[in-house]
Amino acid sequence: MSAVNVVILAAGQGKRMYSKCPKVLHRLAGKPLLGHVLDTARQLDPSRLVVVYGHGGDQVQAAFAGQEDLGWAHQAQQLGTGHALQQAVSQLEGDVTLMLYGDVPLTRRSTLRALLDASHGGALGILTDVLEDASGYGRIVRDAAGNVLRIVEQKDCTQDEAAIREMNTGILALPTARLAGWLAELKNDNAQGEYYATDLIALAARDGVRIATVHPDHHWEAEGINNKLQLATLERIHQGEVARALLTAGVGLADPARIDVRGTLKHGQDCLIDVNCVFEGEVVLGNDVEIGANCVLKNVKIADGVVIHPYCHLEDAEIGANSLIGPYARLRPGAELAADVHIGNFVEVKKSTIGSGSKVNHLSYIGDTSMGAGVNVGAGTITANYDGVNKFRTTIEDGARIGSNNVLVAPVTIGAEATTGAGSVIGKDAPAGKLTVARARQVTLDGWQRPVKIKK
Repeated sequence: MSAVNVVILAAGQGKRMYSKCPKVLHRLAGKPLLGHVLDTARQLDPSRLVVVYGHGGDQVQAAFAGQEDLGWAHQAQQLGTGHALQQAVSQLEGDVTLMLYGDVPLTRRSTLRALLDASHGGALGILTDVLEDASGYGRIVRDAAGNVLRIVEQKDCTQDEAAIREMNTGILALPTARLAGWLAELKNDNAQGEYYATDLIALAARDGVRIATVHPDHHWEAEGINNKLQLATLERIHQGEVARALLTAGVGLADPARIDVRGTLKHGQDCLIDVNCVFEGEVVLGNDVEIGANCVLKNVKIADGVVIHPYCHLEDAEIGANSLIGPYARLRPGAELAADVHIGNFVEVKKSTIGSGSKVNHLSYIGDTSMGAGVNVGAGTITANYDGVNKFRTTIEDGARIGSNNVLVAPVTIGAEATTGAGSVIGKDAPAGKLTVARARQVTLDGWQRPVKIKK
């Protein structure tokens, strides 16, 4: 197999995005546009992977810091795609150089593999497409025998050339050995005053190099993003493809048009997902998991048989088998739930472990807590874990019963099978197996009168 270089052009400013963020860092499915292109490029096992950067270069490089397989080439002035390639050519080696774009995020590996196969043996490969209206794109000009002669940009088209429906996507597979020489011949005598990479096709035809064309399976594979409308359009296309893959794999979606996966979603059998759910980072669902409407899950691992009721927000958490969560529950980073745990409405859990069969069903906050098995926490209870400077842990041992409207002031331990009375503020350890009550004595003041409004 031929050694492949991949050069990704990512120097554009993206003025039509109306943003201080470099265009290639705008996000699709939670990932920068350039990140999508890099992921696909890496699937081709390139010997060189070079990003040509320009506007917002510091931000672009910082976003991909630590990725040691990346080479960088600076295009200080944006003088065209050919000029961009010139900045990278000194880093290239091997047989074929694949030119991609940092704002074209959805090209599939299979399409690029077909293009590389077509360029085998020193040919030049062009990814082209046929559109009903090719306005705005460079046109593929062929001779009477169908051989590609050149690519003409929209602004340089004659009337006849403008009527051509076959367009250039801009994605090229170029013979590396000839590239430096061809780039040195490029001229900028065109309407844009730029050095076009598309002019390489005419040079290849002149030199008798075979020129092959490949079409993508879907038009959207070659669509670039220049504004927020195009970004939103490709977002929905991408999410539609993700939904289609989930359905094909057996996941039940209440409405395939109303799901967003911004990372990876792994799943077992017989999972059901209701509308308007968002999955971020890496989410793992076991078998028979049900996700209610309008939930957000980020970096969550969910075991078999779990039911997540609507309007829950779960992040960096683990949920044991057959647990019930929500509605309106929040699991924050470090929440680790064993099997058969119930977390009810308006309950927040942070950096806490909750043992098997324990229940926190109503209006409570559990933070920095180690909770055993079979514990029941009454409504309105909080673990007061913060003194304004430091965090402290609460320990609730197996079988404890926490009364409603309790404040457990950490550091504190509630012993096994202990019970605390409703309305208690527990600031000292509650012994195992006993009832602990900590509240003021109730009194009634007979002479008290309710204040009345003073008339002016």
